[in-house]
Amino acid sequence: MTPKDLLYAETHEWVRIAEEGGRKVATVGISDFAIQQLTDLVHMVLPKVGTQLKAGQEFGEVESVKAVSSLYSPVTGEIVAVNSDLPNKLESLGSDPYVGGWMIKVAISDESSLAKLMDAAAYERQCAAEG
Repeated sequence: MTPKDLLYAETHEWVRIAEEGGRKVATVGISDFAIQQLTDLVHMVLPKVGTQLKAGQEFGEVESVKAVSSLYSPVTGEIVAVNSDLPNKLESLGSDPYVGGWMIKVAISDESSLAKLMDAAAYERQCAAEG
């Protein structure tokens, strides 16, 4: 099920926007649809806190027994937190992709990137077309 309170990128990353310390912060992960497509995750590379990202820029990768897939930032800003436990607990991505499976938190410096993201209904239509 696709959570309705999130935004989604065409590249299957999800975004939860929240106010933290007086700034907009995007929590980013990959959707359940993407995890199902990848199957059997074996390795993940995540960036360091302080990394500057532009929307659409690669920030890491996830590897399954089938392929290596790039992870793309849906927003522009600075990474303020990394879920450093996640690469050691990849199985948690499949069971909890939208809460415990978060990857990075980005302090948004350019909100125009949010306009390119989809709501849950639009994202579900994209997944249906791909699936």
